[in-house]
Amino acid sequence: MPSHSATAPPASATRSHTSRPRRSRKPYARQFARPLPEAVHRGPPEVVLDEIRVRPAVPAPRLAVVISCYNYERFVGDAIASVLAQGRDDCEVIVVDDGSTDGSWQAIRAAGVNAVSIRNLGARRACLAGLDRTTAPFVLFLDADDRLAPGAFDRILAHLDPGVAKLQFSLTRIGAEGEVLGAAIPKLDDFRKRTELAAQVLRTGVYVSPPTSGNVFRRDVCALMAEADYDPFVDGVTLFAAPFFGDIVSLSDELGCYRVHGTNVSGQGQRPDERGLTTDLDRFVARMAHLRAVLARLPQRRRLARTEAMYYFLEHRICAELAAGRRAGLGRVTRLIGAIRHEPKPLKDRCTLAALFLLMALLPRARAQSLMAYRYHFGARSARGVVDAILLRP
Repeated sequence: MPSHSATAPPASATRSHTSRPRRSRKPYARQFARPLPEAVHRGPPEVVLDEIRVRPAVPAPRLAVVISCYNYERFVGDAIASVLAQGRDDCEVIVVDDGSTDGSWQAIRAAGVNAVSIRNLGARRACLAGLDRTTAPFVLFLDADDRLAPGAFDRILAHLDPGVAKLQFSLTRIGAEGEVLGAAIPKLDDFRKRTELAAQVLRTGVYVSPPTSGNVFRRDVCALMAEADYDPFVDGVTLFAAPFFGDIVSLSDELGCYRVHGTNVSGQGQRPDERGLTTDLDRFVARMAHLRAVLARLPQRRRLARTEAMYYFLEHRICAELAAGRRAGLGRVTRLIGAIRHEPKPLKDRCTLAALFLLMALLPRARAQSLMAYRYHFGARSARGVVDAILLRP
């Protein structure tokens, strides 16, 4: 799933891999009122259906790749092949089949890698099962319908050291057959930062980050996943907490491919729906509550801004109301425009974004909804596209 970044689509516009999560009955703030243990597997226990080990353990591995798969028989072989083709003897790989009902497990067995099949628990729990079966200090969680670019490991490993909490890289968008669809997601700059990104998270709760397959986490940061029983996805609180654990290394290179196909929900050109936006909003609130608990456990206390005042929260709240056919009040839009000033964007982009939301508040419902759909459209946007959206042109 794409992360909560300044450019991320809503939950309704992200790929699907999970059984439906059970929502906690506790209010999120109360759920994380007390410090949680560093790593506790919560929820139903893991049930192993089958496990194969065909490759010897890698001595002193530097990087582990965990491939989680749910009903991706068509693509999982390509994902595995892209890892094996890296040709490194200091990296380990484990494939976790999350209770697939198609031929995924047979395809995985035929690939000749260490793998385990478990009863379906969702992507996060599948990745935790893989994490438990690896030892490398850094971990890359690769979705089974994505793949790595040739030479990706060489580029990644050259930038990893104990001071790095997370490394991120851009992903090329490809179709079901591997054809390139357009611009990379997201467009990243080359940098190594910590303090600046930590300050940004404290103000806004987010920073620009790629989908799951474009991130490499230090193992201690991965341990936070075990606490996130409210979240079916991998790239949640780990993304936001990483700058408080070490440096973030960002690479502009497209070192992997993000596949858009008929069995995921890409959201390209589709109008976001109220349910998806509300689900994503609830998850963001839970992640911020979890982040507050994590920050409270660190030696240096940090103060996170109110969730309800963050741009991401205000944006999704307004869009959810618009998707439901309700008009957002000018007061709420004004608060959103005020929050935009904290976004790490050029002044021109912030002004454009403010103008878009002001138009959404003033236009008739159908035109406002069309403009909202264009706002979440992947790829390049233009003034002509805005006009077409307002005029309901296809």
